[in-house]
Amino acid sequence: MSELITFSFSVFTGFFAIMNPIANIPVFIGLVDGANDDAKKRINRTATFTAFLIVLGFVIVGKFIFDIFGITIPAFKLTGGVLVFFVGFEMLQSKKSNVKNIAKIEVDEDIAISPLAIPMLAGPGTIVTAMNFVTGVDAIHITLVIMMAAIVCTLNWIAFRSSDFIVKKIGNNVIRVIGKIMGLIIAIVGTSMIIEGLKLAFPPLN
Repeated sequence: MSELITFSFSVFTGFFAIMNPIANIPVFIGLVDGANDDAKKRINRTATFTAFLIVLGFVIVGKFIFDIFGITIPAFKLTGGVLVFFVGFEMLQSKKSNVKNIAKIEVDEDIAISPLAIPMLAGPGTIVTAMNFVTGVDAIHITLVIMMAAIVCTLNWIAFRSSDFIVKKIGNNVIRVIGKIMGLIIAIVGTSMIIEGLKLAFPPLN
C-alpha cells in the first residue's frame, strides 16, 4: 500500500508540475480576454476535458506505439527525460517553453482545443510524462496514473474558473514564482527519467 501511495504522489507531482494549474492562469486570462462568462466556462470545460482525453489516449495506446515503432524503454526514458528536463529548464530561465509558445490570437472558442488543450495542458512534456509512468507497470498503477491525470485536469479547470479571483488576490509576481518552482520540479522529474533510462540501458549502474 505504501508503494502505491508513493507512486501516486510521484505521478501527481509530475503531472501537476508539467500541467501547472496556477502558472497557466495568466495565459488563460490572456486568451479569453473579451469573452463573456458563458464562453469562458465553455472554453475552460472543453480545454481541460480534451487534455484529459489526450493523456488517457496515450496512457492506453502507449504500449502499442512502442511496439509499432520499435521503441525501447531505455531509449524512451532517456529521450523523454531530456525533453522534460528542457521544459523545466526553460521555465527556470523565465522563458516560455517552445511546447507552450502561444501567439496573440482573437477570442475564438476553438482556442479550447488549441492552444489550451494542445499544447499548453497536454503537450509533449505531459504526454512523455504520462507514458513514462505507465511503462512496465501493472493495471493498478495504470489506473492510478489515469486518476492522477483526472485530478490535475480538474485542478486546472478550477484554476481557470477562478482565474480572475486568484490573480486579484495573489498577483502576477507570486504566480511567476510558482512557475519557477514548478520548473525546478519538472527538471528534477526529467533528471529522474534519464537516470532510470541509464540504469535500464546499462545494468551495471544498478
